[in-house]
Amino acid sequence: MKNKIFAIIGLLVGALSGYLYWKFIGCNTGTCAITSSPIISTIYGALMGAVTGLAIQKDKKQTA
Repeated sequence: MKNKIFAIIGLLVGALSGYLYWKFIGCNTGTCAITSSPIISTIYGALMGAVTGLAIQKDKKQTA
């Protein structure tokens, strides 16, 4: 669990960011694939955050 902390933090921050992006920017027409739905936007943000967290974790392992 401790070795995946960056991925978990990235997942949570990404999910929040995805939801906030939908809430404040979103898609007015409803035809946008990602930002037309709060669920899809939140999931997409969570995935991008987790990938970023894993990349940061991998970089920290290589430098340590």
